Amino acid sequence: MAAENIDDVVDRLARIVREAGRAGDRVGYFAALYRQVTVEVRTAIHGGRFDDGARMDRFDTFFGNRYFDAYDAWRRDHSGPRCWREAFRLLDDADTVIVQHLILGVNAHINLDLAIAAARTSPGEAIQALRRDFLLINDILARVVLVVQDSIGALSPLMSLLDQVGGRTDERILDFSVRRSREEAWHNAVLLAGQNEEEREATIERLDIRAAVLARLVTRPGGVVRPALQLIRRTESNDLPAVITHLNNAMN
Repeated sequence: MAAENIDDVVDRLARIVREAGRAGDRVGYFAALYRQVTVEVRTAIHGGRFDDGARMDRFDTFFGNRYFDAYDAWRRDHSGPRCWREAFRLLDDADTVIVQHLILGVNAHINLDLAIAAARTSPGEAIQALRRDFLLINDILARVVLVVQDSIGALSPLMSLLDQVGGRTDERILDFSVRRSREEAWHNAVLLAGQNEEEREATIERLDIRAAVLARLVTRPGGVVRPALQLIRRTESNDLPAVITHLNNAMN
């Protein structure tokens, strides 16, 4: 059942986190991060920080339903967008590290879903009026990421190894890349807002393929990053419910 407003989005994300915690399902990692971002967006709407709070409620609802549709399609028959299939396919892999699951969710949701939700919220010329509110979410994301990265540091004490071997630390992955991806998402939102249905389908297909390629780089890294991830994994907890709870309480 589709969410009808941002309260529904928060409630369903909370249910996914609870169910994941009970089942020890790694889907709860990204869902916990996403829930906290959505709660902060809702707080900003109620606080009058956006130019148009009602519009942002619709925007966040469209955005949330993209994730729920992908999650439901995967659970039903392993279908859905390519980039989300790449993310969900890794959930049962015990050799993965926490940050991989967070990046995969961020990649699919921002590099594919965000532009689609923005263009649907404000089609045509109306997209330009959305820009300030769209960019304001960057500040909200940055604040949540600062807290969540501390949680990752506590759960994954050797994450700094990625920086030492030329990879990216949790901070750069979850902050810098998010901002860059959101900048690209805005340009794609403007493009989608001005296209007809056939053109939009072609653009969405291209965005999905690109996001899926990026996802594969995260799931199957090369060079010295792979052995570093293996070492990092040995220091992370195998208690999945505890990890999910820790991530979900990061903002408390």
